[in-house]
Amino acid sequence: MATIKVKQVKSRIKCPKDQKRTLDALGLRKMNQIVEHEANPAILGMVEKVKHLVSVEK
Repeated sequence: MATIKVKQVKSRIKCPKDQKRTLDALGLRKMNQIVEHEANPAILGMVEKVKHLVSVEK
């Protein structure tokens, strides 16, 4: 499978708890942090849930 790079571009302040937990599950704790993940359906679903807070590079 391909890998994707996920970068947090907006703050998690005042976001609902489920979105904060999704960012934690993706491994994003700080602004401008970049993590690499396999592009599987679970990860893509998490990215879709917080798409307004992150940017994705393939």
